[in-house]
Amino acid sequence: MLKKDKGIADAQRENCKRTFFFLPTLDFYVLREFMIPFSVLLFAFLLLFLIGDIFNDLSDFLEHKASFKIIARYFILKMPGNIRFVLPISVLLACMYTLANFGRNKEIAAMRSSGLSLIRCGCAIYCVGFVVMLVNFWFNEQLVPYTEQEATLLIEKQKNPNYEATMYNMLQYRSADKQRDWLFQNFDKSGVQKDVILKKYFYNDKNEKILEWDIRATEAYFKPGTGWIFKNVTRTPYHKTLRLPGNPEKMPEMQISEKEIPEQPKDIVNAVKPPEELSSWVIYRMLNDNSSMVPSLRGMYETILYYRLAFPTVCFLCVFLGLPLAAKNERGGIFLSIITAVAVIVLYQLFTEIFLVLGKQGVVSPLIGGLTPTIIFLLYGWFFVVRKSG
Repeated sequence: MLKKDKGIADAQRENCKRTFFFLPTLDFYVLREFMIPFSVLLFAFLLLFLIGDIFNDLSDFLEHKASFKIIARYFILKMPGNIRFVLPISVLLACMYTLANFGRNKEIAAMRSSGLSLIRCGCAIYCVGFVVMLVNFWFNEQLVPYTEQEATLLIEKQKNPNYEATMYNMLQYRSADKQRDWLFQNFDKSGVQKDVILKKYFYNDKNEKILEWDIRATEAYFKPGTGWIFKNVTRTPYHKTLRLPGNPEKMPEMQISEKEIPEQPKDIVNAVKPPEELSSWVIYRMLNDNSSMVPSLRGMYETILYYRLAFPTVCFLCVFLGLPLAAKNERGGIFLSIITAVAVIVLYQLFTEIFLVLGKQGVVSPLIGGLTPTIIFLLYGWFFVVRKSG
């Protein structure tokens, strides 16, 4: 009897061999069935975000009698930032719906009985998830920082027409090592700075911050390879023990090397921008070029960097997790699959926000703060894929 059962099993394996080759009929069918709900969900979520933006910001434009062209441009600029957030949930819900629909029609059972694993059944969906991940990464790094900055400028200029010209007035900047404080009367990103005050500090044996000297200059500019050059300078030294100002020194020109003042105009601009307007490459360069950056500031930027690099992968992980979850709940129907998907995304977003705060505040390391939710998501998905792909 045992030999007979073994012979039947061997015959089934012989007739239903596993394959990972391209199957055009199956793959295009799965792709079509996935793209329909994915497109509908993406459009629906974008519409919801657009309605929210209209409720929040339209009154500001109407109050200042902005033209329709300006209003339309603003909401178009807000779209890329919305798209990067709705892509993961759209991918996951579409994946769950498609697989649950297949399960309801017994199509998953038919595919797997023909020798296809769960992973191979959803190969077309995995390909879409990978492409969406790359698109989301491009949005995060190239498009969203630009559109967010432009949208902010557009709405602020409605409130104050001279906003762009005055946004760098009275700009304050503290160096990454907290040893220099700058004050620019009117900062110019690429030109000569007017009416500059620079204060230089040092730390004593008790780790107390003490003012070493300050300079006031009518002009200042940065020259690559040379450093900062100040014009019409008044330099005031301070006594290291008494902490009182000494005799001011006046000089027509003063030069300070890049080694002593490593920050450049672009570094100052990036430091005062919100992290949302910086690409991961800019953040990495800030961390790499400022080796003396204080640990708290470095930890915040590193946490943001790790999160920014990990977030786009969620689009692919949603497929990675969605397929086995849908297969697990195929008997429960589409409704149970969608509830499960929403619960997973809500938990992921909750843990992401918690770990981001912990990483920025230094409670956990930046690596843990930026990557932990995504790694948990990956391990959870892999556990179910291993169990369900047989």
